[in-house]
Amino acid sequence: MKKDLIIAGGTVIDPVNKIEEIRDVLIRGGKIVSVARGILAKRAKKGKKPDFQAIDARGCWVTPGLIDLHVHLRQPGQSADETIITGTRAAARGGITSLVTMANTSPVLDTPARLKSLLAQIKKDALVNVFPVGAITVGLKGKKLTNLDALAHAGAIAFSDDGMPVVNSKLMRAALEASKRLNRPVLDHAETPHLTGTGVVHEGAFSKRAKLKGIPSRSETLMVMRDIALAHQTGGTLHICHASCAESVELVRRAKAQGVRVSAEAAPHHFTLTDDDIDPKNASFKMKPPLRGGNDREAIIQGLADGTIDAIATDHAPHRATRKKVGIKKAPFGMTGLETAIPLSLNLTRRGALDARRFVERMSVFPAKLLGLKTKGHLGKGADADITVIDPNAEETYATTASKCRNTPFWGRRLRGLARATIVSGKIAYLRGRN
Repeated sequence: MKKDLIIAGGTVIDPVNKIEEIRDVLIRGGKIVSVARGILAKRAKKGKKPDFQAIDARGCWVTPGLIDLHVHLRQPGQSADETIITGTRAAARGGITSLVTMANTSPVLDTPARLKSLLAQIKKDALVNVFPVGAITVGLKGKKLTNLDALAHAGAIAFSDDGMPVVNSKLMRAALEASKRLNRPVLDHAETPHLTGTGVVHEGAFSKRAKLKGIPSRSETLMVMRDIALAHQTGGTLHICHASCAESVELVRRAKAQGVRVSAEAAPHHFTLTDDDIDPKNASFKMKPPLRGGNDREAIIQGLADGTIDAIATDHAPHRATRKKVGIKKAPFGMTGLETAIPLSLNLTRRGALDARRFVERMSVFPAKLLGLKTKGHLGKGADADITVIDPNAEETYATTASKCRNTPFWGRRLRGLARATIVSGKIAYLRGRN
């Protein structure tokens, strides 16, 4: 008989059930049994050999498992950069209990057979919950719609061509119509390729100083504007990925006020850094959308604070060192992010932009709601025992990683606020000091 698991003495933060106080959490059979005071003390008084395992969470936050809406696990086809094993190990180390993996693999996840093959590999290898996305267009080429109904039936949690925008408005409209019919969100990579061109950083003062080709904010905002209009027309569910511009935040704010079914996410690097932080000799600073200006960063932080931006998602995009060493002009876009999401996001609580409740809402409650995961995102009785235990004061220098890659501008930096334990379906996927 498997032992019960008790997470003891931590501050439980469960916005759905309006809990924010010190309690114990009892887990049995992969489910939440009880969240109450004194569970550990009562079990310890019995005087018998302990029939449970306990995790000491004193001084920590105990939250519903964090859910990352935007991850590139690179499998199949790009296992030199990441695999399900290494990516989910990094997720567990970073306190992520569930993640959404994008369709821009090789081959692309554009058929039910490919999706089912990946799901079988996930079942075999994953340390955390992994939900795959189905491609909107065949091969991400933007010319022909995939069979979205069949992909949904095969297990696609959402639809996206992330990495590439859906330029054809007719196809995007059809995807949003399918979104409404199938109750699956469209995860929108909002970009206007002709405006992006061969840009590598944000178009602004830095790009001019560094003599690098820039990507204008309009490349993002024009597509956000179009896709909000299509969502309004169709009634589909539109989720804006990696919002990076002040105008994008304002467009989402206005659309929500009009009743459009639109939401948005922000990546930690976009609310932590600006283009002034870029080291032009370090291609880890190259991501898409690029790091923007200070006013954009502040708008994103304000959007997270007031709920205009609903979620924090990493856009974890690993690339092996040889691909990034070719320099910022030629290197691929992207950085890793699974292991730095908690400390970078907790910086927002320290500056007063997010309190603990809103931190959990952005990183667990809303992602679960968007994906229709009714037994995740909260700690109610019978919910899945996916739990993140966060020590907000723990510190480390970021010098080791569970990912295959370390293409991050935060490598070697001192981070504050770390996962102490990551529980997935009642099992310990990560325990600080043990893993």
